[in-house]
Amino acid sequence: MPAAQIPLSQRAMAARPAPYMDGLNPAQRQAVEALDGPVLMLAGAGTGKTKALTTRIAHLLSIGKARPNEILAVTFTNKAAREMKDRVARLLGQTVEGMPWMGTFHSIGVKLLRRHAELVGLKSNFTILDTDDQIRLMKQVISAANIDEKRWPARQLAGLIDHWKNRAWTPQQVPSSEASHFNNRGTELYAAYQDRLRTLNAVDFGDLLLHCVTIFQRHPDVLAQYQRWFRYILVDEYQDTNVAQYLWLRLLAQTHRNICCVGDDDQSIYGWRGAEVGNILRFEKDFPGAVVVRLEQNYRSTPHILAAASGVIAGNEGRLGKTLWTDLESGEKVRLIGHWDGEEEARWIGEEIEALARGGRGLDPVSPNGMAILVRAAHQMRAFEDRFLTIGLPYRVIGGPRFYERQEIRDAMAYFRLVVSLEDDLAFERIVNLPKRGLGDKAQGDIQRSARAIGASLLDGAAALLAQGGIGGRGAGALRGFLDGIARWHVVASQPGYDHIRLAETILDESGYTAMWQADKTPEAPGRLENLKELLKALEQFDTLQGFLEHVALIMDNETEEAAEKVTIMTLHAAKGLEYPVVFLPGWEDGLFPSQRSMDESGVKGLEEERRLAYVGITRAEELCTISFAANRRVYGQWQSQLPSRFIDELPAEHVEVLTPPGLYGGAFGAAAAGVSGVESRAVRADVYNSPGWQRMQARQPQRSMSTPSEARNLVIDAQAVPAHEIGARVFHQKFGYGTVTGAEGGKLTVAFDKAGLKHVMASYVVAAGQADDVPF
Repeated sequence: MPAAQIPLSQRAMAARPAPYMDGLNPAQRQAVEALDGPVLMLAGAGTGKTKALTTRIAHLLSIGKARPNEILAVTFTNKAAREMKDRVARLLGQTVEGMPWMGTFHSIGVKLLRRHAELVGLKSNFTILDTDDQIRLMKQVISAANIDEKRWPARQLAGLIDHWKNRAWTPQQVPSSEASHFNNRGTELYAAYQDRLRTLNAVDFGDLLLHCVTIFQRHPDVLAQYQRWFRYILVDEYQDTNVAQYLWLRLLAQTHRNICCVGDDDQSIYGWRGAEVGNILRFEKDFPGAVVVRLEQNYRSTPHILAAASGVIAGNEGRLGKTLWTDLESGEKVRLIGHWDGEEEARWIGEEIEALARGGRGLDPVSPNGMAILVRAAHQMRAFEDRFLTIGLPYRVIGGPRFYERQEIRDAMAYFRLVVSLEDDLAFERIVNLPKRGLGDKAQGDIQRSARAIGASLLDGAAALLAQGGIGGRGAGALRGFLDGIARWHVVASQPGYDHIRLAETILDESGYTAMWQADKTPEAPGRLENLKELLKALEQFDTLQGFLEHVALIMDNETEEAAEKVTIMTLHAAKGLEYPVVFLPGWEDGLFPSQRSMDESGVKGLEEERRLAYVGITRAEELCTISFAANRRVYGQWQSQLPSRFIDELPAEHVEVLTPPGLYGGAFGAAAAGVSGVESRAVRADVYNSPGWQRMQARQPQRSMSTPSEARNLVIDAQAVPAHEIGARVFHQKFGYGTVTGAEGGKLTVAFDKAGLKHVMASYVVAAGQADDVPF
């Protein structure tokens, strides 16, 4: 816009000093000041994307380009949304009022849908189902269709429908190529499930975006209203958007075209839950004339860590490309170490953590809170938990059972849900006989039949059945009391300004639910009562029960954190967005990482996502990153020989230091096993290269074909090369010492070792006792 056409008020505001711009590097400043038209902020790991994004919002407000209610800013997590609001407030030096459209995709979707619920056959007080209720409802739909739920489980149907909703497909829009799913009845059950949701006045998470897209596509007047309102759209983590989110954003951005998407194609790791990396790759095609700003200066990691991550991710072809750099000192090289098995790997990492906490390894002491173990698969955690419990090392597992998933909390919230929305049949089913009211399966079946007969909710069906005398005895009086209580509490919840905390406490007391746990004599009862108290405390942050229920449905997260310092164990997927001074990346073995399942199901696309996951893992480290692998690993109870991950071959040698694990076999196996293509050890004995284990590991070609990942599985030990050992034979193992063979199956032996006890080992790793002197050490 020419300067003469800019309103005087905007020109005057723009002329004011902008201290919030201080500290931005040139690329960040360019991203902040490019306000008009589409902008793609291609932000590498640790490059200050949140700073640039929030400064852009502050700039829009400060110079008067937009009012707070004209900015739509969306991200994926509530934590990120809160951080965005807090940072904008700090930048401007005051809390910004009137920004209702800053939040997660789902929270914004809820607001839009409550305004226009009737356009998709819902009432504005609809319930948001959690996963548990969603599965229960799908079981009912499957049962009603006379399908064997054991053969065709509800969770499979749930995953299928979620996939379709992520693609923005209604039951009528599912393509014929997908129609064969779920025994050729997937779309039929999808339609029945959606009809049932409308009857219950409920939605699931997928509906929050799908219904909004449907409304925008079918009601151009509604879409035009929001297109006018949202003058500026900002999107965080754009690489993680699915098709429904992509369509939602494109529809809203058509009028002003002032959309700024921030993301990193190299960190797109959620394809398994619907994320489409193609959304960010084709941004310039979707929005012609877009400005692409690359944020490449990293403020988190050392040059060695960045170089290692860049070396790995360079193997991907489907990327926009960028080069991370930093002003930080070189620091420690990425450390690489090979272990005999997974248990040895866990032992060594435990010792390293203790040493680093004491200030060993030539580094300053590192708090346990500053160290993390990032695994590819959850089953890898067990070895670390067992080891840390043994040595008394405090740890936390991210991703365990959550507060709002506990039985007593779900029960209490079912009461709250039914009070807010009388049509919530799933909540009714959960609590109608909780505590016990003498309403067994027969009585509950009668209630369901009564409701179906009059085409009403279970609550109304129960009232009708009582009026007809369909329930007698103690159950009739208890049910009447229950219905009267729900009606009484619903009236209170419908009044403006009611005390929702007092109402919640009244519901739990008058329903008898609190008394039920007070009378319970099990050891768990006191803890459950404490959790109910904590639930009431959580209500203090909200104005209504509905607001609280909406919040819980969107996050399902307990934010209480213990003060004690602990090492963190989590999956690589869960670690995205986090950073730690010290990071351990165990289990870098072909088949485990990259995941064989991912490669088999998605081919090169799956392999590239696995490589992006490796990039994410390495870039979580600020100062020290250690990658490890094992030659043997117990997977689901079975020992398997492992090959080092192909990603290790892609690490640039000049940025990697190979470590030799301590112990009897350390010099022979540890350094040699880590000596993969392009990486040299500083302490590898020459005679190691003649060892059978090393020769087998070198059997694989240094340059493997990326298109045939399953070839690695064929490079296991040749069965004819495995020496035969008879039952009762005395053998020697480099790690466990002398022992007696007690069993043999294929290439595996069961050996009673003199000092280590009974172990299952590969036959190729033992020699006859008389040949022990020939083993290189």
